[in-house]
Amino acid sequence: MGSILKTDKLCKSFSNGGVQQHVIKNLDLEIMEGDFTVIMGASGSGKSTLLYALSGMDKPTMGSVTFDGEEISGKSNDQLALFRRGNCGFVFQSVYLLENQTVLDNVMTGALIVSKNSPELVNKAKELLKKAGINEKLWNKYPSQLSGGEAQRVGIVRAVINEPKILFADEPTGQLNSASGQEVLNIFTEVHKNGQSIVMVTHDLKTALRGTRVIFFRDGAVVGQYRMPNYGTDDLTVRRAGLQRFLDEMGW
Repeated sequence: MGSILKTDKLCKSFSNGGVQQHVIKNLDLEIMEGDFTVIMGASGSGKSTLLYALSGMDKPTMGSVTFDGEEISGKSNDQLALFRRGNCGFVFQSVYLLENQTVLDNVMTGALIVSKNSPELVNKAKELLKKAGINEKLWNKYPSQLSGGEAQRVGIVRAVINEPKILFADEPTGQLNSASGQEVLNIFTEVHKNGQSIVMVTHDLKTALRGTRVIFFRDGAVVGQYRMPNYGTDDLTVRRAGLQRFLDEMGW
């Protein structure tokens, strides 16, 4: 697999009371196609800022982001919106489902923007919802009628229905209980097993264990990284111990 994302001297700064705050500093980073990359670090280390820069949701102050061989950092806001629509899926800590639309309509809304083949997409949406454990009796329910775990699983289906080249996730289990979080992580593991490239920000060890590459971010720079085989192909106890040792070395 080749590179799907690459940064070159990426910088991102914000003005805070007239003082420049440098959140990302001259970052050179490469994300490989098919990888499940996890970004970890302390609060305020710039994890989410990096995710937004990589995905084209925010523009860098300096440097460049190249996606699948195409530089995106110089695109206009409208061009970036089209780029994200055609290439990226997003899962956030808060799901942001449309409250006045049913589960099925929420999934279909994003899909129909890209494709107008409604009958085919309806069948695809239903199949994905079944795989995510959202049974038929919930398809005509509204977001307010769902549990947090159900809503997040619907959000993941919405994010992957267009088969994005890369899926971005920012603390997707942050507001879920352990059982719901486990269900959501199982879906991420399944879509990754099917070849989905994923970049996920998390502070949680259990979530990070699902990745194949863990990047530790501190003060706007990558200070360490750790490789793991695909989840489920190795001994979980050994996997957990190895990742814990790495995080301890990073001062996590």
